[in-house]
Amino acid sequence: MTTVSPARRVAFGVLRRVFEDGAWADRALRGAVGDLDERDRALAQRLAYGAVQRARTLDHAIETLARRPVERIDPPVLAALRLGAYQLGFLDGVPHYAAVNESVELVRAAGARRAVPFANAVLRRLAEGMRPLVEALPESTPAAAALRHSYPDWVAHVWWRDLGADGALALMRAQNEPAEIAIRLVRGEIEGRPDVDMPGAWVVERVDEHAVEEGRIWPQSRASQLVGHVVGSVAGESVLDVCAAPGGKATMLAGNVVAVDVSETRTRELEANVERLGASNVRVVRADGRELPPDLVGFDRALVDAPCSGLGVLAARPDLRWRSEPLPGLQLDLLRATVARVRAGGTVTYSVCTINREECEDVVDALGLDAEPLGAEWPRFAHPGRPEFLQTLPHVHRTSGFFVARLRVP
Repeated sequence: MTTVSPARRVAFGVLRRVFEDGAWADRALRGAVGDLDERDRALAQRLAYGAVQRARTLDHAIETLARRPVERIDPPVLAALRLGAYQLGFLDGVPHYAAVNESVELVRAAGARRAVPFANAVLRRLAEGMRPLVEALPESTPAAAALRHSYPDWVAHVWWRDLGADGALALMRAQNEPAEIAIRLVRGEIEGRPDVDMPGAWVVERVDEHAVEEGRIWPQSRASQLVGHVVGSVAGESVLDVCAAPGGKATMLAGNVVAVDVSETRTRELEANVERLGASNVRVVRADGRELPPDLVGFDRALVDAPCSGLGVLAARPDLRWRSEPLPGLQLDLLRATVARVRAGGTVTYSVCTINREECEDVVDALGLDAEPLGAEWPRFAHPGRPEFLQTLPHVHRTSGFFVARLRVP
């Protein structure tokens, strides 16, 4: 019998947790890697994230070559087929026999012995036909590109509309690749590459978990750190951060910061991170950002890093594309409630980690406040169509996709 490598076994478990139990891939992976060494952890993540991201394309190939709808395949068997198909279609340097044999053994280990001959036959067909099938898929329309690059149709249509065909395709490809690993240096020294324009931002080979626990670094994309810089708070100012958990941006801010979150669990996480990072200027309050306590008034600055569809962070959150939904109504409600708590002449910074006009420019336009010219301040990240805003793009800036606006309260 074939021995299954630890990385493949973990990836298989993550796929099952995501598609059978509705778990988040990153949390399922953290709970499964256990004592794996660094190399196996990296491989397990690549296999699990890649197979979750590419699930739509993988299922198309499986259905075509197995001649059976995926709905009729038992979930453990489908997870093994997806894992094998991902390796055969999208990973270079993986021997076909390893992808096939270990995937078959995963079916056996899951107790689906009667499905072993079926899985073996399908995986052998995939070994021969997976890549030619995928390479033959067209990408000339949003719907075709969504199938080839494994996105929901609505996401492809949004990006086609907002970025054009070439931009949408480049973005689709970029968010199917591993995300850049970036950290914010809180104190001390770190090995890596500093961002020349963004103080404290470093690109690294891996996250030093010991340094995270000690509060010396914080895992945070360069685009997320950009948001904290844009707020522009200084010592002596009062600052309100709505939707603040887990605290990466709140702990960047100068001044007297009130960090708000509605979730009890996330508020506890926020408190722990504030303490870990030594942000003694941050006070945590549990509240709904749309119904803030009456004493939270008269702020000089505010940050609304609102819940959103997350279309700018799909590389780091592989299953989000299958659950994502736009939230412009909630975003506008949060902004209006926050503006009411900022003094005249103060500013509200609005950010979302998405690439979708309906949650970005349209929300700001609906609010009706004047936007400060951020493109002149940060020309590298200027929005291509609205230079008063910022828009980071994974295929252009090699970081997560964020929209940022800073608005003046009259």
